[in-house]
Amino acid sequence: MSDLVGAASPVSSALKQEELFPIREVCRVTGVNPVTLRAWERRYGLIQPTRTESGHRLYSQADIESVRSIQGWIERGVAVSKVAKILAKSVAGEDANTQLYQAAAGDEWLEWQAQLRRAVSGFDALQLERLYGQVFSSYPLPVVFQEILMPLWQELLLRQGEFGQISEWLFFDTFLRARALQRLQNLRNQSEEQVLLVALPGHCRELELLVAGLLLSSVDIVIGVLGLGQPLQELSLICERMQPQALVLFSNQPPSDDLPRVLARLALALDCPLALAGKGAELAEDSLSGSPIASLGNEGRLMQRRLRQFLAGHLDT
Repeated sequence: MSDLVGAASPVSSALKQEELFPIREVCRVTGVNPVTLRAWERRYGLIQPTRTESGHRLYSQADIESVRSIQGWIERGVAVSKVAKILAKSVAGEDANTQLYQAAAGDEWLEWQAQLRRAVSGFDALQLERLYGQVFSSYPLPVVFQEILMPLWQELLLRQGEFGQISEWLFFDTFLRARALQRLQNLRNQSEEQVLLVALPGHCRELELLVAGLLLSSVDIVIGVLGLGQPLQELSLICERMQPQALVLFSNQPPSDDLPRVLARLALALDCPLALAGKGAELAEDSLSGSPIASLGNEGRLMQRRLRQFLAGHLDT
């Protein structure tokens, strides 16, 4: 027994001094299983953990961030065999990363958008419904909304200077809101326990909030979306009566200077954990560091993964 204790001591010392983590800890914080981690190392060379004298893998914080980055690219539709090239170019900056990502994904998304645009411009509800179903049969939900549907929705929103374009956007917006609501309702029927999602007043449109609810949802997390215009001062009452697992605020706008103070005051009034999601969460991440309020980010499965970690008490805030 003493030999086992003695053998473990150098590893514990290394973990403390060099901030290295065993594979079980990496699996816990990222959700990636050991078999996949080893495949990314051996087959694709995506990560290169250090080894102890006995051959056990140890991962640095940089390795963990690489794992999360790999997850992000794969979840956005990039084949794992192409991820290495993207990561190798990451030092060239975010713009180069984005260009490589678009190249890796190919022109398929643009073609889908072109077909959807034609259906919208013709106010062809049947064709729009067909295309919607075909896109969902081809890609996971985060890719469908974040890479295909919402960019087109945003494009139509911004191009309302000519006759008929407002009507086109309204047609598409109404269609997507109805489908998003339907999907959320189907998910809510699976469980009575839920996480509440509410928009900061004036910080997004309804469809953006509904899509955020879909992106945060999973088989074990049900999202209940509160209506736009929900007063923040009444959220403590709602949470007291509904007893949610957590409350997530959503913002797609730059945070105001007093947002950390507003959120801190709200957190004190709640009996459940509080988190922030959306573009506003990315911009406010530094100001929320060290507070009990979690920043879930804005990107597809990353938000979902962070929410799951937050509910389990494993997400640093």
